[in-house]
Amino acid sequence: MKLETERLEIIPCTQESAQIAVEQSYDNGPQISMSLEMLKADATSLGWGTWLVVEKRNGKVIGDIGFKGKPDADNQIEVGYGFLKEHWNKGYATEAVGAIMQWAFATGLVEVIIAETLLDNYGSMRVLEKLDMKKVGTSEEMVNWKLVK
Repeated sequence: MKLETERLEIIPCTQESAQIAVEQSYDNGPQISMSLEMLKADATSLGWGTWLVVEKRNGKVIGDIGFKGKPDADNQIEVGYGFLKEHWNKGYATEAVGAIMQWAFATGLVEVIIAETLLDNYGSMRVLEKLDMKKVGTSEEMVNWKLVK
């Protein structure tokens, strides 16, 4: 399973695909190892964890995106993403997150996608706005977002 956009390949994390990240010394947080543990415990969680974002032109992992588990009883999932700083402000996040959101809705298992951003993370806010997510609340540190199918 793999998603493709104009500039990117988006590959769900498995033991095999995670080797790409290891070989490139890609480390952008604990998401990959957490996703592999989730997959080990439940093989049906493939796609509902971390996905690697690979730039087509050079095969480099530039970020990771994904969901924080399978859809819940309300058919809702939470999306998250992180990109290496040198790849910010190039439209990659919007392109990649948009692709996995489309994939999630297409499964028929998802009706609602939520996300959260730090109050001062204007770049991430702009990504979610471009993907038609709506602000639905704030706390002292976070802005909450939602998109209904």
